Amino acid sequence: MIRPLLLAALLLTLTCTASAQDASVETTTVSPQQQPQPAPLQPFVATYQVFHGGRELGEATMQLTHLEGPRWQVGLGMKGRGLMRLTGLNLQQSTLFDSNGTVYRPLTQATVKRAFLSTRRTVGIYDWAHQMAHWTGDVRTGHAGPVPLQPGDMSGLLIDLAVIRDAAPGRMLDYRFVDDGRVRDHHWVVAPQTENIAVGDIGYDAMRANRIQDGGDDTIIWVATGVPTPIRILQREDGADSTDLRLVEYKGATQ
Repeated sequence: MIRPLLLAALLLTLTCTASAQDASVETTTVSPQQQPQPAPLQPFVATYQVFHGGRELGEATMQLTHLEGPRWQVGLGMKGRGLMRLTGLNLQQSTLFDSNGTVYRPLTQATVKRAFLSTRRTVGIYDWAHQMAHWTGDVRTGHAGPVPLQPGDMSGLLIDLAVIRDAAPGRMLDYRFVDDGRVRDHHWVVAPQTENIAVGDIGYDAMRANRIQDGGDDTIIWVATGVPTPIRILQREDGADSTDLRLVEYKGATQ
């Protein structure tokens, strides 16, 4: 069953729907090779085990839902187990977006982070009619915006989907990340050779896409042709594994 959207994101989405529909969908640049025609988006629900520093913390769910017309919703929720549940460790992210079949354009973005006794909620609006994005809620100082938008800007969750769409052995991928009041250029390099990644009893011939971040930290995503969700998402800090999401299973969702 599809989880309900965050209420704050829905309310703000209704106020910006008209202007979002009027704005033209722009093209994300992928360099240097010419992009082949991508496979169409397909709804899915995927379950992951979540590890941190090699210890299992809990589970995560990523889902992609088709709403109507060009409108889609992608979400990621993580929930701790055992002692991690007692601390209230929890993360929920969602992005409402539209797509013309080749481009993912964010409309709203919402994040809820719970840790111990604190809860932080933020909601972002991507106003394409005025080429600006801004955030409300428990926003960090200097992160409220407005942030000028450029064609092809995406949230973090949309970049995950874009890597699945664009990855090919040896390809370089460039995106601009605009999410939770932050703006960064994301440069990904896909390894020239595929790797065998096992999910349960099934082995996937997966492509490894690596993004080097400031300070030497990096993010690695493994994706496989025909699989709509990442096989694995690994964040590394100072050369050591940090947060690690490993796919357990996925299934198509009813539109």
